[in-house]
Amino acid sequence: MSSQKQETVRRLAAPDIRARKGQEPLVCLTAYDAPTAALLDEHCDLLLVGDSVGMVVHGLPNTVGVTLEMMILHGQAVMRGARRAMVVIDMPFGSYEAGKEQAYENCARVMKETGAQGVKLESGPTVPQTIDYLVQRGIPVMGHVGLRPQAVLTDGAFKAKGRTDDERLRVMAEAEATADAGAFSIVIEGVAEQLARDITAAVDKPTIGIGASSACDGQILVTHDMLGLFDWTPKFVRRYGDMKGEIDRAVAAYASDVRARRFPAEVETYFSKKPATP
Repeated sequence: MSSQKQETVRRLAAPDIRARKGQEPLVCLTAYDAPTAALLDEHCDLLLVGDSVGMVVHGLPNTVGVTLEMMILHGQAVMRGARRAMVVIDMPFGSYEAGKEQAYENCARVMKETGAQGVKLESGPTVPQTIDYLVQRGIPVMGHVGLRPQAVLTDGAFKAKGRTDDERLRVMAEAEATADAGAFSIVIEGVAEQLARDITAAVDKPTIGIGASSACDGQILVTHDMLGLFDWTPKFVRRYGDMKGEIDRAVAAYASDVRARRFPAEVETYFSKKPATP
């Protein structure tokens, strides 16, 4: 044990999340910066530095253009803000598909440079073998099945999955293979309620739903969607705030005060010190 003073708040890790299977639902949200992470940390079990950052923060049309450097930068910021919640970082498109060795090199780099407690990989035919390879080498992995945002160029759009018998069988098989490979939890995105319920019952790892009903062991949303920062949100999002409206009102008031020279007022202005009286 190091003589260096240890953190007084213990951060949640993969075994804590895995132990929540069938217990109190896991609360998860996305985070991309330190101030937001600090606000979410008190309420969440897990913060995901999602590759959705490409669309939400950088204005990209999808997640395919997200780079490893972007994920590391945002991961470092979130780790500075969060103290208690487990932090998991999405591995971006192209960073793990070429082979197990490539995946290990990139995942190890992400964990070393950010200090995060795990990574997330989207499913695919070769991904379970990669997950097993990573877990055997000490990297906690979260899986992701169903709608896969990184496959949008193959699918043509963000489409819900599991609507046909073939799709249901494929998604179920991917979920079971992901769990068997050693993933500590599995995100299920954009599938019908019954399929989410069947997957949750079939695997021994907690499932975290996004557009997958309350049948899962936990839920995750994109924080910006949940806070109401965009005009449009997917069907599965419930808006818990109107931050877009609040920001608009605040900026409009600021602009009005500046144009009318009401801001800055005397209270916000510095003045020269009066000379000391002899």
